[in-house]
Amino acid sequence: MSQRSSTSQPENTGEQEATPRPAPANAIGEERILDAAYELLLAIGMRRMTMADIARHAEVSRATLYRRWPNVQAVVAALMTREWTIALVSAFQPDAADGRARLVEGVVEVVAKTRVHPLMRKIIELDPEFLTPYLLERRGSSTVAHLALVEEGIRQGQADESIRDGDPVWLARQIILVSLASAVSGPVMASHDEYPKLDEELRVMLTRYLMP
Repeated sequence: MSQRSSTSQPENTGEQEATPRPAPANAIGEERILDAAYELLLAIGMRRMTMADIARHAEVSRATLYRRWPNVQAVVAALMTREWTIALVSAFQPDAADGRARLVEGVVEVVAKTRVHPLMRKIIELDPEFLTPYLLERRGSSTVAHLALVEEGIRQGQADESIRDGDPVWLARQIILVSLASAVSGPVMASHDEYPKLDEELRVMLTRYLMP
């Protein structure tokens, strides 16, 4: 009887467990990384946060992180877009009396949420220069989304004759300008318990601005 060669491999009985493979980079959810960045930003601020910190907190490799974003600022920008997209989706409800009421109440709600949002307050407190380009130099993706939503709301209000005639593009731009001022500078003008008064005045202003 021939002997089994010493170099032969053991039989695969089907009972051996396969060695687990690491998940591919594209299987790691973006939400997991953004959640980690959110927690870090609130804890230490954007200026002290590094890509290595985010990768470590999200339990992903730095290579995975850099494949998606080039730097911390880009991660925070994506995080802000996510947070304000959530606010937009929840604010504009379809059960309003007419297009103007739906638009005005939606804008006021988004402004009120932005004014007290932990992410916004932490950035203003520790890293206000991050916001400067978006306020003075260019539109971020959140602003572009806001403009598109407000423009569509204006068109709907004009269709049901609850909003006056006018170019929806320019009406929307004016509404966004006023809303940004109330959201970002509101805490300079009023204490926290006075925020409802700011919201009410914004509601009156927008209603009269859009009224036919």
